[in-house]
Amino acid sequence: MSDFQNKEVPFRIAFVPIGFFFLLLLYGLFLHPVFFGGDRLPVEVLVLLALFSNCLYLLYLGFDWKVIEQGIVKKIGESIPVVLILLAVGVLIGSWIVSGIIPMLIYYGISQIYGADLGITAAAIVGGSFFGDKMSPLSDTTNIAALATDVPLMDHIRSMMYTTGPAAIIAAIIYIFLSPAMQGAALDTSVTLAGVTETMTDLKAIFNFNIILLLPLAVVIWGSVTQKSIFLTLLAASWLAMLLAFVFQDFSINHIFDSFNKGFSIDMVSPDINIQSDVVSILNRGGLYNLIEGVVISILIFAFIGTLGVMNAIEISIARLMSILRTQSQTIIASLVAVLITNLTTSNIYATSFIVGEAFKKKYDQMGIARKVLSRSLEDAGTMMENLAPWTPSGIFMAGALGVSSLEYAPWQFMSLANIVIAFFFAATGIACFTNTQKLKDEEEVAL
Repeated sequence: MSDFQNKEVPFRIAFVPIGFFFLLLLYGLFLHPVFFGGDRLPVEVLVLLALFSNCLYLLYLGFDWKVIEQGIVKKIGESIPVVLILLAVGVLIGSWIVSGIIPMLIYYGISQIYGADLGITAAAIVGGSFFGDKMSPLSDTTNIAALATDVPLMDHIRSMMYTTGPAAIIAAIIYIFLSPAMQGAALDTSVTLAGVTETMTDLKAIFNFNIILLLPLAVVIWGSVTQKSIFLTLLAASWLAMLLAFVFQDFSINHIFDSFNKGFSIDMVSPDINIQSDVVSILNRGGLYNLIEGVVISILIFAFIGTLGVMNAIEISIARLMSILRTQSQTIIASLVAVLITNLTTSNIYATSFIVGEAFKKKYDQMGIARKVLSRSLEDAGTMMENLAPWTPSGIFMAGALGVSSLEYAPWQFMSLANIVIAFFFAATGIACFTNTQKLKDEEEVAL
């Protein structure tokens, strides 16, 4: 094979590792479980296989291993900020549970739930949780979308407000009009209220609630508003929560530290407390290893992208594949479609964010579109839509946590449905797309 170490790699060669990667994901995450009756293959292993295969491919093309290794190491270095944030988020979750912050929010959040249509109620819960997830600097997907597109986190969040904000208002209005019908739903209200009562009783028995427990939440809000370091803000809120756990809760020092390390477990509760509700098991989460999947996938994806960068595979492929995109609207719409298809096919928003983000960054720059529109698109068509599909991790988790399948609540999940419609409408019309047409004209004049 010719040595491409110092040569321009043709499209037909550059696209091979990208095409192979998508085929791996398509088979392992969609075709294998749907058509062959197996389970979804681990995405981490699929990415690792693609990474290994591309290393061999580059060696075959004549690239030196040192060059390949440097490409991998350089790209992995860019993943460190998000890795630190993901670890800090895990610690925060564990500390906020053991200190009683999250249980207290759950306790007062469910105290007003009465008999209502489960599908509509679940849809409202899912929509609200995903709105909070997108708007929070603590969110793993929010941080990853910003990192994948090289957009400052707060710029990314402000950009999302243009599509997600109106969607939240529309959803809220619809739910208000639906609320009378929800009250008349044919449910076994006595059973529903009994379950709520049991959950509230258990939470109150396990944790001691106090308004002072909201101090760590205030720290996070303050850090977000003043744009302090996300990593340091999360850790500060976590250590404060640990202190509050010592003051207000009845857990041992080992249990509190274990909550930081491997997460909170309901097994830490004193055997003298008779737990009646299964719902409290949702508190079994948090710790340094809570988001380990996101950490591993982030590192592997960055490593794989590093190998692609050795021969500029993404740039070469995108230059050919995107040559048909002539306008700013076409580019934004193409990115939304790419996110939607990739995420629903791979069932992995982490991989989708890095793949599509890397693929479209330079195209957005060339078209004079602010990258915060790209980062927003990753979440509009990715994070927000994933929960509607029953085969995705979000769909599976929501179904398990709420006892309502995604197919039941999807038609009523107006938050995500309105959000994606607004995203495409803005892309088509140019509203809130932060394009810079004058900059493009100046660059064209300079080029001429």
